[in-house]
Amino acid sequence: MTPSLPITLDDVRAAADRIKGVVHRTPVLRSRTLDALVGAEVHLKAENLQRIGAFKIRGAYHAASRLDPEVRARGIAAYSSGNHAQAVALAARELGTTAVILMPEDAPASKRAATEGYGAEVVTYDRYTGDREAIGAALAAERGLPVIPPYDHPDVMAGQGTAALELVEEVGELGALVMPVGGGGLMAGSATAAKGLYPATRIVGVEPEAGDDTRRSLAAGERVTVPVPRTIADGQALTTPGALTFEVNRLLADAVETVTDDEIRTAMVFAFERLKTVLEPSGATGLAALLAGRLGPLPPRVGVILSGGNVSVERFAELCAR
Repeated sequence: MTPSLPITLDDVRAAADRIKGVVHRTPVLRSRTLDALVGAEVHLKAENLQRIGAFKIRGAYHAASRLDPEVRARGIAAYSSGNHAQAVALAARELGTTAVILMPEDAPASKRAATEGYGAEVVTYDRYTGDREAIGAALAAERGLPVIPPYDHPDVMAGQGTAALELVEEVGELGALVMPVGGGGLMAGSATAAKGLYPATRIVGVEPEAGDDTRRSLAAGERVTVPVPRTIADGQALTTPGALTFEVNRLLADAVETVTDDEIRTAMVFAFERLKTVLEPSGATGLAALLAGRLGPLPPRVGVILSGGNVSVERFAELCAR
């Protein structure tokens, strides 16, 4: 028997209805040059053009909107390296409440500034010595606030899956759907949506080579912890996949591939020069795997989620100059 999973296609559809009018329905980009390079018809879901510059607003707003109004009115807590921080901050503002966010001390300055710009209070910690979940839980308990985690929550996963739902509703069945994987929420939601509509779709996650915790975990059949990755893909610098997300991904994901930092830079440059769009390192890993030939023989039609574009002009220039 197939075990019941934390979310279903109906949950993703319900999330799509709930976030409608708040979250953008992002465009799907095409490139003849890209198609010719990889030998497939590629459909790029541009979540870098989403509100807050990343897909994270989908799950954050959906989860926050489902909190009991009296609980939500006290405020919301979260922990994040950047994009989820901005997403929770904006969701709180949209819902008329406040947010306090735990962020690593070395989070990109542009992401912290944006988080504070949406009205959130930021508290910092050292990601190399501190346990963000434990610190975040203690902070929330001290202030009596509910926590919206960045990925390991059914409402967050269902919200993230709306990106893939929009993509397949617009372009139809895809032979493969490729996306970055950090904690696993985007992949879990996307797999639920895409395979719920088209069971034969191959779901492929992509991690930075230095932080392949999900790839190792899927190979081992259990969650594996790796040292804190040192990679330009800061949004994917995690040590272990989420418990709930892993439960979904070990059953629905078909593969996880890795890319080097140099391959990520190449994808960022390609997106800028050929697609005329800006990607942050974590947002470019799916495209990087495609361009680097890491995905093996491709089906005729492939979808790639460009998950975010939050990078300062100085950081973008520094990375791409290499």
